[in-house]
Amino acid sequence: MTPPLILLASASPRRSALLNQIGVAHAVRPVEVDESVRSGEAPSAYVLRLAEAKAAALWDRLEDHERAPVLAADTTVALEGEIFGKPADIGEARAMLGRLSGRTHEVHTAVAVRHVDGAAARISSSSVSLRELTSEEIDAYWATGEPADKAGGYAVQGRAAVFIRHIAGSYSGIMGLPLYETWELLAPMLGHAGSGPA
Repeated sequence: MTPPLILLASASPRRSALLNQIGVAHAVRPVEVDESVRSGEAPSAYVLRLAEAKAAALWDRLEDHERAPVLAADTTVALEGEIFGKPADIGEARAMLGRLSGRTHEVHTAVAVRHVDGAAARISSSSVSLRELTSEEIDAYWATGEPADKAGGYAVQGRAAVFIRHIAGSYSGIMGLPLYETWELLAPMLGHAGSGPA
């Protein structure tokens, strides 16, 4: 068998689908890292630290014969510098979406690569404006099950698309893997530097 081109240090089906979209062969190898926010940590610094930690965690556990480039990513939603994680229950979802309702927030996604020649990372930052949401809409959305494992309590590519009034930035980055920055990192090792996917 041909080994995978890269190892994806994430269990996210969205990130895997986005890699498939640009034709990058990969194997899914999720890792667990401490995702606690450090005191005073900016949202962009937070996602960068976690993406690099995930890439390092997978790289460090690989045997020599398993060595392949590792790709990791992390995404967070932030409002006025405050980091919004994944809602644990309907109460947290109500609080998060209630605060995002009718306002513009930021979505930061970092992507990191580890390979035999070193490491590199990029950050994609986008802004998302939601329309005003009613409490009934938020409760109905929670009942779909979609918000539970999403930063900020919503999925741009899912049912929450009807909540989104405006996006400025990277749609794929908001989904969880900014493809422009990902390709910047992967192209040199794929032999496609300066061009798009084959």
